[in-house]
Amino acid sequence: MRRETTQGTPFLLPQNVNFTRFIPTSPDLSTTTYGVPRAAGQTSNLFLQPQKNTVLHSHGRPPWYGEDGVRICDAFVIGVAGGSASGKTHVARQIVKSLGSIPTVIILSQDSFYKFHTPEELALAHANKLDFDHPDAIDMPMFAACLADLKACKQSNIPVYSFSEHQRLNETKYLYGATVIIAEGIMSLHDPELRALYDLKVFVQCDSDLMLARRIRRDVEERGRTVSGILDQYLRFVKPSYDNFVQPTSSHADIIVPGHNNAVAIELICTHIRRQLQERSNRFRQKMAIPHLYLSNQFGSPRPDYTPEELNLTVLPQTLQVQGIFTILRSKGTLRQDFVFFVDRLATLLVEHSLQHLPYAPHKVVTPVGVDVKGLKLDAKYVCGVAILRSGGALERGFRRAINDVPVGSLLIQSDSQTAEPLCLHVQLPKCIRFRHMAEKAYVFLMDAQIGTGATAFMSIRILLDHGVRQDHIIFVTFLVARGGGITVLRHAFPDVRIVCGAVDDVMKEGWMENYISDFNPEGVGRKVWVMEPGMGQIGDRYYL
Repeated sequence: MRRETTQGTPFLLPQNVNFTRFIPTSPDLSTTTYGVPRAAGQTSNLFLQPQKNTVLHSHGRPPWYGEDGVRICDAFVIGVAGGSASGKTHVARQIVKSLGSIPTVIILSQDSFYKFHTPEELALAHANKLDFDHPDAIDMPMFAACLADLKACKQSNIPVYSFSEHQRLNETKYLYGATVIIAEGIMSLHDPELRALYDLKVFVQCDSDLMLARRIRRDVEERGRTVSGILDQYLRFVKPSYDNFVQPTSSHADIIVPGHNNAVAIELICTHIRRQLQERSNRFRQKMAIPHLYLSNQFGSPRPDYTPEELNLTVLPQTLQVQGIFTILRSKGTLRQDFVFFVDRLATLLVEHSLQHLPYAPHKVVTPVGVDVKGLKLDAKYVCGVAILRSGGALERGFRRAINDVPVGSLLIQSDSQTAEPLCLHVQLPKCIRFRHMAEKAYVFLMDAQIGTGATAFMSIRILLDHGVRQDHIIFVTFLVARGGGITVLRHAFPDVRIVCGAVDDVMKEGWMENYISDFNPEGVGRKVWVMEPGMGQIGDRYYL
């Protein structure tokens, strides 16, 4: 029997964390992932009642790709089946809660995939005479297609079903970024195509009397139904469906979990998941930071003295004006208001210079004096910007000055305080990227303050590619690039991405940062860092703080 659900709502961030100024409020944007930093040992209430069909985010999503930019692992998918009121949702939520500080989890509900109903079927549904417990009531091909996309680390737009209207709505729910996916529903193990996608298959076994008792209490208290109506529906549809379709799928399960007193079984499942995630982890930021020391064999003897032409960089012409701006921005004595002013000027110049990478088509206009003039017009169907927060937000004002009628999204990527690997904490992308058929035609200006180790740029580009954006449609705009840093690896992995920068610095040096306290490192644990020289310092801090 289906369960009435609502769309997941965004989690509230802790009071001491403020992302407000970094999150655009355009209606063309959709927030799908929320990073929730917290101190070591601090527990979170977010997993007590996780919503279905929502990305549940803990400490961030680590890299899911290798040095060559290719995906190295799929999301870990768990199928949870069982009878109506057997405790499937409870088991799924307990798994999420027991996993604790893991990357990203989605509880994907079968209930979203009920088929579109005809007027005749709607009449039967409102009269409680339509069988929602038969496998034919579920759009299994769409369920499998959405799950396959999420498993392959792509985005998916799942249908939205209204239980009050008994109908699929003309809207979808955008999901992306899961490391663990829990697909739950009474028919989750019924379809062979679905079963082929699961890494772990779970069946929740519960006594029929207990399931009926739970169902009566739930429907009376939560749905305002009568006991006689519940029993009639149970005997007509629910019990025959369980006997004929649901219970037989237990033979496909890897683990059968009791519907109550199941803490030991859940802990065994979580131990297995943690081991699988550990085996799939990948760390290579140190190799990217100084590639000529660590990646010589794999990348054909990288060296720290590549020219901009060899790196295929589009460098802003070094006019006297540009040199003067950089002199002001590099100086540690520059006041904040002057720093912000000249950053905005430089960002505007960079974005204007980047517009040469957009396609243009011949276009004829008539001047105010009646003369025909042949010119050019923009020939891109979709154009948008994506700022990598926080320092990438410093380019947003310049971007809007140069292109004032396109949406701007954001990515929040921070370094792990222990491993220094990048963690994706927040994804908020424009509509033209969220839908794959639009993303394939979109040109995206990806903005960050600098490319040093290249780890953040690497992850950001990979996110856009996961959505279907073409490499040659990505225009990366940045103030500085370190020729001896990760740009070599970035160019090897994504040769067709256009990179536009204001200047090229020479040196990337390893260092150690002590007592740097932030929301993501509240205890100030020391860690390795890589510093660009001469550089511009912490651009995000200088711009915002």
